[in-house]
Amino acid sequence: QVQLVESGGGLVQPGGSLRLSCAASGSIFSIYAMGWYRQAPGKQRELVAAITSGGSTNYADSVKGRFTISRDNAKNTVYLQMNSLKPEDTAVYYCNADLRVVTTGLVDDYWGQGTQVTVSS
Repeated sequence: QVQLVESGGGLVQPGGSLRLSCAASGSIFSIYAMGWYRQAPGKQRELVAAITSGGSTNYADSVKGRFTISRDNAKNTVYLQMNSLKPEDTAVYYCNADLRVVTTGLVDDYWGQGTQVTVSS
């Protein structure tokens, strides 16, 4: 059993900052890529940022220069620091991890339950 638990969402004014965290736990052998996706009402889920186990990062054009993804491999945790937030960043943010589980040895894709981020004055 693997769980991804997100925290850190909330309501923030335009121009403000939030930091999201996502901790993976359970029968994990190793974690490869981790990332954050978001889904706004009426829109498809989109990649926000991703990071490999070696620390290489990838960002959506809309968040480059404002968001920073990082991870702590010892804690199986990924973070998303979001600065200069805009109303269009409002969405449910989901954590994602590609990981190998101990029990089966298989690599699979896991998702968190999502955390709401609302940017509004």
